[in-house]
Amino acid sequence: MRRTTDVAPPAKPSTPATAARRDPATTPSRRKSPRPHGGWTPWLYLAPALAVLGALLVYPVYQLGLISFLEYTQAQVSGGEPTRFRGLANYTGLFADDQFGQVLLATVGFAAACVLGTLAVGCALAVLLTRVRALPRLALLLAALGAWATPTITGSTVWLFLFDPDFGPVNRLLGLGDFSWTYGRYSAFLLVLLEVVWCSFPFVMITVYAGIRAVPGEVLEAAALDGASQWRIWRSVLAPILRPILGIVTVQSVIWDFKVFTQIYVMTGGGGIAGQNLVLNVYAYQKAFASSQYSLGSAIGVVMLLLLLAVTLGYLRLLRRQGEDL
Repeated sequence: MRRTTDVAPPAKPSTPATAARRDPATTPSRRKSPRPHGGWTPWLYLAPALAVLGALLVYPVYQLGLISFLEYTQAQVSGGEPTRFRGLANYTGLFADDQFGQVLLATVGFAAACVLGTLAVGCALAVLLTRVRALPRLALLLAALGAWATPTITGSTVWLFLFDPDFGPVNRLLGLGDFSWTYGRYSAFLLVLLEVVWCSFPFVMITVYAGIRAVPGEVLEAAALDGASQWRIWRSVLAPILRPILGIVTVQSVIWDFKVFTQIYVMTGGGGIAGQNLVLNVYAYQKAFASSQYSLGSAIGVVMLLLLLAVTLGYLRLLRRQGEDL
């Protein structure tokens, strides 16, 4: 009888891929390489700026927070009465005040309108700068820089004259007669809003214009060849590319417009008739210096600081969730 033996199947030819998988020397490690660390070098570069910021910001903020927990009025400033620790009493009294709630809502609404107006005007003019010739572009840039460089109190005074019911040219051009813009609450807020946008849009315009100039021309040409309108190019092409820049100018505008003081104080005479145009900064000034309630004014300042920090950190977190490297 013939014996049958088990014959092994022929081996498959090895390919470079299978050889690489079998060879441990060529197999890439699945462990993540440690992230490079720069050591102390970045902090050494940042040390001078951090020292200046610490001297200019940390100590005043500490003093602001400290005074907000004390009973600190003119009597304590002059030494007539001792300074007493009140804890959260200043904050509870502040939030129990109906006027504070009204001023807070007015400040949020006014700041939001100013930010939207500034971004809209600045972005529109930035796109316009890319469409006009050199001479009109230079004239627009010089006019914007002139508005930006004008001192706030000077610009506010000029705008008051332009809208003056007796001598201002705006009422004559619009046929409004002796209409007083600062008498009504909403007309006064509108007048201040126009002045704030006028002195704030140049920063947005120049920053966004620099970002647009950095976008490759082939991208814009391809969108135009596809038949996209200017609005569609901005919404679908430029805005996503410029999202980090738009985030920076938005945060800056929120900070600037939320703490508006000079325009409101000058153009409405310290807050309007019966305080109808008060914002938080002017309200804190009245509490601290007009009423000598320095602790309440400090508490309002702390509330403003916390609100601005919350808005800024929330906006930056939203940008990071959308994939932006900030």
